[in-house]
Order: sequence, then structure tokens, then C-alpha cells
Amino acid sequence: MPLVGETNLRGVFAAQQARTAQVTRGADHVRVAGDLGVLSLYEGFFSGGARILHSDVVAGLHGRGQRHRVLSIHGQAHREVTLQRMQDDASYRKLVAAGVAVSALRDGSTGPAEFDEAEMAVFEREISGVEVLLTLKEQPLRLVNQAGTRGKPVITCLHRSDPENQGEALTQLHTAVSTGVIAALVCCAESTRAAYRAAGIPADLLEVIPNGVDLRRFRPDRLARARLRRALGITPDAPVIAFAARYDVMKNVPLFVRAAAAFLTARPDAHVVMCGAGMTAANPHLTADLALVGLEASSRLHRLGVRDDPQVLFAAADVVALTSAFGEAAPLCLIEGMMCGAIPVATDVGDCASIVAGRGLLTAPDPEAVAAAWAEALARRRWFVPALLTSRIQFGRRRMIASYARLIRRAAGSRTRMPLTAAAQRAEAAA
Repeated sequence: MPLVGETNLRGVFAAQQARTAQVTRGADHVRVAGDLGVLSLYEGFFSGGARILHSDVVAGLHGRGQRHRVLSIHGQAHREVTLQRMQDDASYRKLVAAGVAVSALRDGSTGPAEFDEAEMAVFEREISGVEVLLTLKEQPLRLVNQAGTRGKPVITCLHRSDPENQGEALTQLHTAVSTGVIAALVCCAESTRAAYRAAGIPADLLEVIPNGVDLRRFRPDRLARARLRRALGITPDAPVIAFAARYDVMKNVPLFVRAAAAFLTARPDAHVVMCGAGMTAANPHLTADLALVGLEASSRLHRLGVRDDPQVLFAAADVVALTSAFGEAAPLCLIEGMMCGAIPVATDVGDCASIVAGRGLLTAPDPEAVAAAWAEALARRRWFVPALLTSRIQFGRRRMIASYARLIRRAAGSRTRMPLTAAAQRAEAAA
């Protein structure tokens, strides 16, 4: 039988979906006057919420008054013990399916810090037909700072709350700000704005646009829930904890694993599902973490790796967990999980407190505390479900995409004198 509140969740969701159909249908149909060319710069295509969200924005705006292109510095990435090729990435495929042209400056995952003449020539050709540049996080600004922008304004999208841990990227951001190429800095969370302001970035450049998700994709789905549980050998009424993260120190995977051990011991009927880059048996670090708590061979802990269908995982779950130690801003996994009906339980990092407020629980970064919070979330599911449903419009992407559209238009209309491209600088020097 379903957990307490699940039947109510489906019924109330259906009623609310009917009431808000006009709003949710508009999520992908933002109209912007004119035909504005926009180039997005990525460091690479690899698993992560920032790339998913940025690609969602680009796909949502392309062809609706704006012409978007994407240039990735690297064609593949080797991260979290996983080789991730651009062409295999779900965000890449989504962009291409939406008609967005995507190309890579370099084929591999590494390269020199400086860009050569041929690479800068490619970049200059890419920007020649656009009016605005977007950069996914600070890292691509190294290309902007070296090559220049031909006077095109740059909007950099910030997705973390720890600029001090971004190394050279923060220096590149300061350089771009000081030379005047930055028109605006999008912060996906209030914690992001506060952190970058504290790092010396001018407050008037920092603008918060909260993260949002596709409400048609991320929703309670009884059939998907049953299908995945059946595939994993999980009974319909078993409690399921979902953990969607890459294997990175920021995510504090060892804390999650220790909490999972405590929870599975206390609940012999429960299961834990992990997905993301590095969340496979091929990752020796994760295997070692699991071995320390006796879970390396557990049939109730499922390592699924990178998934293209997180909505299915979240629909099958009862709790979506986050155990990060630092760096988070507005974690997409929490929002996606909530919109699928999973109760969020998170450590107090970034904007997590405001995201889960009244809809889930915050927990101390202690294994027993985390496990107890999962158990409490399950026990209070009936109380949390209505709050999840009433927050759907708040966490939908309609307002997010519209806000990006307005900001891009504003940046295009306020172009100022900016540094010349490298080629233009050489021509000017020769003259």
C-alpha cells in the first residue's frame, strides 16, 4: 500500500494542475520582442545542476525572440571517476533538440591555460553574430578576458555560495568586472549574492534569479514510481531515500553513507538510491566509503550513476536528501525532488533553509541526526505534502526564464565601451 499521504498527493496534484494549467503552459513560451543573438560559454558538459539549469534556460529562450548558441571550451570532461563526453550529455542533447547550435573549442578535457591564436579566432567568429554573451559560472571568463568581446556585454551566471573556493575563476571574475565587460551577474540564490558581495563584487551587478524547474517533467508520477521500484526490486510500500549528487567533497558523500547505514539498520524495509557522476561500483572511493559501514554489498543500496531521467528517481522516492558541507546555493536536486513529491531533508547550506521551510527538514551534519530526520520526514509526510503542492508555481521555471529574458534584453540595450578583441588590439597597435 502507498505511504501515508501518497494518494492525497496524487489527487491534490491533479486538481492543482487543472487550476494552474494556463500558468504551466506558459513556462516554455516566453516571448521577447526582436531577434537577439546570444552566445553561452560553458567550461564543458558534465553532470551537475548548474549546467542542467543553464541549458534549460537557453532551450526555453531559443527561437522565441532570441537566437542562442553555445560554445563549450572542452568537448569532454573527466570528473568524479567518470569520462563525460559532450555528445553523451543530456543537456547537450536537449539543446540540440531545441535547435541550439553547440560546438566545442577543444576536443579533449584538458588544455593550456592560455588560448592560442586559432582558438581565439574561433571565439571571435562565434561572437561576431551575437549581441550578448552569457557565461555559465566564472570559469569561461578566462577566454573572455584574454580574447575580448568586441564591445558585447557579458552576463555571468553564478551558482555557488563559496567564491573563495573557486580559485583562479574568482580572479578572472574580478578582472572582468574591473575592465567593464560585465553587464550583470545572475545569482541563483540569496546566499550567492551575499557571498560574492563579501568577496568584493559590486552589489549593483548582482541580481538574484531563483532557480526553477519544468513542472510538466517534475511532478508526482505513480506509473514511473512503480516502474523504477519494480526494476530495482523495491516493494511499493518500502521507504526510499534518494540522493542525487556527484561524488565530490562538497557533497559530503561519507556523511550520507554513514546516515544511510544508520537508517537502513533502523528500517529493515527501507532502500537508498544514489545517482550522479561517480555514484557507481566503478568508483573505488565510494566503494571504500560503503565498505567502512558494511554497505558495499547491500541489496538495499542502489548505485545508479548518471541518469537522464532524474524525475523518475524522485517520483520513486519518499525523501530527497542533501548532505553537502559547503558551496551549495539553491540545489536543483531539492527542488526537482520536491516537485515530484519527495520530502526534502538537507543540511543548512546556501539557501536550503528557505527552500525546505515548511516543506521538509533541516538537519545537523551528523549521521544519526540525518537518519533521524529522514525518519521524521516519513512520519510527517501527510503534513508536508500540501506544502509541496502549493509551492509548485514558486519553483516552476516560468518566472525564471522570463527574468533571464528581461535581463538579456536590458544588457543588450545598455552596451558600453568595452575592451577590444585580441585581433582588434593587434590591429590598433599596428596602425
